[in-house]
Amino acid sequence: MPLKPPPLRPGDKIEIVSPASPVPALRPERFGRGTSNLEALGFKVHVAENACALHGHTAGTVEERVHDLHAAFIDDEVRAIVCSIGGYNSNALLEHLDYGLIRDNPKILMGYSDITALLLAVHAKTGLVTFLGPSLMVQFGEYDGLHPYTESYLREILMNPDPPGKLVASGVSIHEYLEWDQDDTRPRHEEPCEAPRTLRPGRAEGRMLAGNLCTLAALAGTPYLPDLEGVVLCVEVSDEEDSAWTDRYLTQLRQVRAFEQAAALVVGRVHPDSGFTNEDPLEDLLLGATAGTDIPIATGFDFGHTDPMFVLPNGVRSVADFGDLEPELSLIEPAVGQLE
Repeated sequence: MPLKPPPLRPGDKIEIVSPASPVPALRPERFGRGTSNLEALGFKVHVAENACALHGHTAGTVEERVHDLHAAFIDDEVRAIVCSIGGYNSNALLEHLDYGLIRDNPKILMGYSDITALLLAVHAKTGLVTFLGPSLMVQFGEYDGLHPYTESYLREILMNPDPPGKLVASGVSIHEYLEWDQDDTRPRHEEPCEAPRTLRPGRAEGRMLAGNLCTLAALAGTPYLPDLEGVVLCVEVSDEEDSAWTDRYLTQLRQVRAFEQAAALVVGRVHPDSGFTNEDPLEDLLLGATAGTDIPIATGFDFGHTDPMFVLPNGVRSVADFGDLEPELSLIEPAVGQLE
């Protein structure tokens, strides 16, 4: 049984940490707007001591970033820990974390992109359910705050002690980029998008494991990658990753037998500027990497480097039902514990 954190409640204290890149120090206005928008949702926000630090290419030294995480887990008033942004190098913290301390103080830990390393390591070492979901600066920091679809799943997954059931596709996507602290002074435009589609049909039930593809692949061969046997593996790529890089990461997972072990493969919606083309599509890479297996595959789900997004909990039982028509992804147990 996974270790489930207590659910988030209205008025709870949320700690903001920066385990990776120093963007909060470089874009303070965006950071401030993110905290204000999070408070407007009805939560108390506290910024960790080093969340806005700048140490070369990271938000503080390893020691400072580890200190902030430990302090957040120890603080009895903190109910959830939300990462400011991803980027790079949160994996440098993994060998320095006190996993016993984290296990003894279970609480919600959420982020995405490079934060995948932290989420999966904590889950692997403690059994704690961790959450691939919105970050402070990217999603909460938008001009009009968290997208209603994202907010609905934030509340459904983090605040509801009942099984969430089927994750319903948003039907829209937001690709427009506005330069932070310069021209992000209006809501971005959204447009209709294609529904998820089945690439290889099948049905599987298993624990969910979710994360950014390149960050997950970097954990292969380390003690920080959770056991992949029987999992519903959810991966996504950022708009910085093209066919060549994605092929490299998928091959790495193939060579550690990830696709022989996993029960299903769920792929996040790809940004139109990701570098895949009709002549070099992501679908061909997925089929090539999983050749020789019968693992069910579906693409185009609302998680990872996409807006809006739903929240995916690591370690929670899920069902991937990929028919020839619309593929379905469901959570069949709660992601959080019961209300106190």
